[in-house]
Amino acid sequence: MMHRSEKIWLTLSFGMIIGFMLITGYQTFALEMGPPSHGERIDPQKVDETAPFDQPGIKQIGENEYEVVMTLQVFSFTPSEIEVPAGSTVHFTLTSKDVVHGFQVADTNLNAMVVPGYVQKITQKFDKPGEYLVLCNEYCGAGHQMMSTTITVK
Repeated sequence: MMHRSEKIWLTLSFGMIIGFMLITGYQTFALEMGPPSHGERIDPQKVDETAPFDQPGIKQIGENEYEVVMTLQVFSFTPSEIEVPAGSTVHFTLTSKDVVHGFQVADTNLNAMVVPGYVQKITQKFDKPGEYLVLCNEYCGAGHQMMSTTITVK
């Protein structure tokens, strides 16, 4: 037979678990705070032939607003260097040609997994001038430690 204090703790514990599940469900569905759903797909064998990845690079799409179309492949980023003015908002459109890669920009909260067959879209505003190191933070093979590039903010 259970003591009264055990019943109280079990009830409280169960109530807390249900409460956390309800809060998470509310945030996911009502506030749309769930993880991205990989809405866009791409054939990883035809990345070089598929727009916009057939012309990777940076282009200005508005006042202080840029789009960077980037492919990640064995130990490199294309384009290999990005330059934007300070105060710019940059929309990154990324895909991988071969294996799972990471896209992490030091000194920002940009951190994404780039999976072959999917298009990853993320946005960041760069207010401070400087050089931002971009790293692959998902092990992608023997030369993984060499996979980096820079974003220059002037």
